[in-house]
Amino acid sequence: MSTWNVEYLKPTLLQPVPSDIAISRAQPPKDIEKVAGEVGIHPDELDLYGRKKAKVSLDILERLNDVKNGKYVVVAGITPTPLGEGKSTTTIGLVQALGAHLHKNVFACVRQPSQGPTFGIKGGAAGGGYSQVIPMEEFNLHLTGDIHAITAANNLLAAAIDARMFHESTQPTDALFNRLAPKNKQGVRPLSEIQLRRLDRLGIPRVADAEHLSEEQRVSFARLNIDPPTITWNRVMDTNDRFLRKIEIGLGPNEKGHTRTTQFDITVASELMAILALTTSLADMQQRIARIVIGSDKAGNPVTADDIGVTDALTVLMRDTVRPNLMQTLEGTPVFVHAGPFANIAHGQSSILADKVALKLVGQDGFVITEAGFGADIGMEKFFNIKCRYSGLQPSAVVLVATVRALKMHGGGPAVVAGAPLKHEYLDENIPLVEGGCDSNLRKQIENANKFGIPVIVCVNKFATDTDKELELVCSKAKSYGAFDAVVSEHWSQGGAGAVALAKSLVHATEGPAKDFKFLYNLEMSLEDKIATIAKEIYGADGIELSDEAKEKLERYTRQGFSKLPICMAKTHLSLSSDPTKKGAPTGFTLPIRDVRASVGAGFIYPLVGEMTTMPGLNTRPCFYDITIDPVTEIIDGLF
Repeated sequence: MSTWNVEYLKPTLLQPVPSDIAISRAQPPKDIEKVAGEVGIHPDELDLYGRKKAKVSLDILERLNDVKNGKYVVVAGITPTPLGEGKSTTTIGLVQALGAHLHKNVFACVRQPSQGPTFGIKGGAAGGGYSQVIPMEEFNLHLTGDIHAITAANNLLAAAIDARMFHESTQPTDALFNRLAPKNKQGVRPLSEIQLRRLDRLGIPRVADAEHLSEEQRVSFARLNIDPPTITWNRVMDTNDRFLRKIEIGLGPNEKGHTRTTQFDITVASELMAILALTTSLADMQQRIARIVIGSDKAGNPVTADDIGVTDALTVLMRDTVRPNLMQTLEGTPVFVHAGPFANIAHGQSSILADKVALKLVGQDGFVITEAGFGADIGMEKFFNIKCRYSGLQPSAVVLVATVRALKMHGGGPAVVAGAPLKHEYLDENIPLVEGGCDSNLRKQIENANKFGIPVIVCVNKFATDTDKELELVCSKAKSYGAFDAVVSEHWSQGGAGAVALAKSLVHATEGPAKDFKFLYNLEMSLEDKIATIAKEIYGADGIELSDEAKEKLERYTRQGFSKLPICMAKTHLSLSSDPTKKGAPTGFTLPIRDVRASVGAGFIYPLVGEMTTMPGLNTRPCFYDITIDPVTEIIDGLF
């Protein structure tokens, strides 16, 4: 694969650094057709959504099947403060440095942000400063409609579940069967393919005419007998709304008293989003949707989306979502924005498909840089043990983002609170606090990354208040604890130019033969042993403590045949332990497992360590107060 001929953009760097949206608007992006052509995407492989974004065909994978993959790099971080430490910004700054400054073929692969936080407390999420995806408003709003498609598909399944329970409870079996398998004009009861698959699962031979089913077979076929308390499938919407966290449905008179308590989640918490991120083709997505377990029947058997009968309908609604969305960085390098699953109850990464397409486009000597949500103990561990396991892709290196601010917090500094001014310890030089953070959290997260057998480069994301002594200490400590290298980076204020040293270090780290990548655990281990392995090896716990409910769920999932799935821990991202107030690298603790749930379609079991909120709420003054549009020019302001 030859080096691309890319027209790189050269934004004007200003000091002080303006707002993100001001920077985005000051740099006109290239038309997306030009970006696509520069990186080898053919016109017939591109579906335009306006002039600045497009969907890319998966046919590229077949066309470039014989091209060797490029280098595959994941950006992770130390345990963050509530303010975040700049993983997304580092991801974009690094690809700008590799592309616009070192002239390597390089792609960034990032998650699509939810509109909930965009209009809530967080604002936009396209990187930041002079390292961001543009146009920012396109990135942060509807993009190409993937999240809306997931919302529609998720809610169709939710509606189908309640409708099926209603019809089963209000009709005798013969009437129910007659409606599920009506006679045609020839007097035959033909079954659809999805209904025939239900016969397969029940062990009933397929028939051309359902009239030939026995009375017992008709009962088994027609009645799912869903046990309402076991239903785990919730409705979703892509808006922060705390009043939907617990609701009662079925209150209308036509529902004849068939009420139940349920809830809404935010769309990115839907298992369908995790499925999109982990799927390897449209056919694979269809199979994963079929395997979704929505609850159990009254005999304790799993009830799937295929049993409900909606697999193919959901796949139709999500057909276009499998194609990655193409955008660009501030300096004109290509970006895939695709999928955005939660990083706690799901794995928190962009899609396997985007990574696979990008790795073929960049070629053997190119780079694909992707990001893992939250700290390395959560996002990076899931990237390796879940995403790489399903994709079959071998990572080349880890870039571990650290900040002096976060290290001071881990070294014993005062609490960092979102929205509150930083204490003086974070604004003034304080070597003992930095050293304490390096000797605890930075050390542990480097050790965690090294367990997987690939090189770790620490990127110290420089803030204006950091001193040379503090930065030199972090780099020295990082290398002493096993990092391949440690580099100070100023990509937020300088764009790609500020990450050239980091990019050069990454090129050096990935030279030569592929490293000996290895998983943390074997899938043949019991679910409990896999959970304990993560707790002890990655978090530093002495062991785990299972609640009675968690024990019962592990037994149920093992009995139902799900014990060979990988583990996706749902834990606070603010500490290596289960207690968000415990910073550094806590020891001498036992990790409590409150509950365990299954995302069988996505392909993992997720233990709950503490309470997990899957529907954010709006704060007193949400970001929407600052978002505005000029009705004449249609220019949007205030996104970030």
